[in-house]
Amino acid sequence: CPPPAPRAWKRIFWRQILLTLGLLGLFLYGLPKFRHLEALIPMGVCPSATMSQLRDNFTGALRPWARPEVLTCTPWGAPIIWDGSFDPDVAKQEARQQNLTIGLTIFAVGRYPEKYLERFLETAEQHFMAGQSVMYYVCTEPPGAVPRVALGPGRRLPVERVARERRWQDVSMARMRTLHAALGGLPGREAHFVFCMDVDQHFSGTFGPEALAESVAQLHSWHYHWPSWLLPFERDAHSAAAMAWGQGDFYYHAAVFGGSVAALRGLTAHCAGGLAWDRARGLEARWHDESHLNKFFWLHKPAKVLSPEFCWSPDIGPRAEIRRPRLLWAPKGYRLLRN
Repeated sequence: CPPPAPRAWKRIFWRQILLTLGLLGLFLYGLPKFRHLEALIPMGVCPSATMSQLRDNFTGALRPWARPEVLTCTPWGAPIIWDGSFDPDVAKQEARQQNLTIGLTIFAVGRYPEKYLERFLETAEQHFMAGQSVMYYVCTEPPGAVPRVALGPGRRLPVERVARERRWQDVSMARMRTLHAALGGLPGREAHFVFCMDVDQHFSGTFGPEALAESVAQLHSWHYHWPSWLLPFERDAHSAAAMAWGQGDFYYHAAVFGGSVAALRGLTAHCAGGLAWDRARGLEARWHDESHLNKFFWLHKPAKVLSPEFCWSPDIGPRAEIRRPRLLWAPKGYRLLRN
């Protein structure tokens, strides 16, 4: 038999490397040394034809060639936003001309408000859509737990009371149902675009109108280098969140997602419906609402994808491609918070 062609050898080599890294990840998940090895996995390259056509309603023509070391577009032609690939001044000017109101919904229940909410809101005032009209919309159990934070001109903070759930898993899964109802109320009537964010993080850099689009997904900082077959999608075929092997583009983080009110109503309805379908059958997806969010974005491709710079985990350590993190995960303390 003739020896394999050079391309075949190359494929075999990379498959062996990825298999080794995948096995290491399963057994040594989260160890700093493994995270550094993971950075060696190539992210892919945006085709030059697609690169020249990347535009955005807020940033105009993008500059993907400014970040040659990372993937700057999706297979369906949506931009992946990295620091340096856009002009922030153009984005701010466009948002002001459109006279936009941007909503930010925060779901904070149990012990999360006392531990995280004040810092989240204080840093949001410094970095989230600075100079824009913003409506924070806090969903929490005791409205009195919302701290007093000095708000700038054109920024408001209404509070919505939500019911307490028995298990932390139920809290996580109830979020989509609560957000869907909220988007049919005040945020849906007054905001043009809405972001939904977890409270256990804080802003560390400018999070501006460059992030706005009809639908926005966030690359998960722990998984953005991984090939699709290693990503933690829901594999139980009985779940509404199930994705077959070979399906899935990227793994998205449920800590940050956004878009127009209509797009988010569709997303939250899909996820809430899938969660209810699973519960009626005694099922629970591996990563709860995040599993259903990933299924939604597989079926309905996001118009814009945010790089891990927009929501970064300091536990991973420094990465050359992470130039300016916008959001940083806070220490979790799950044992205390979920009891």
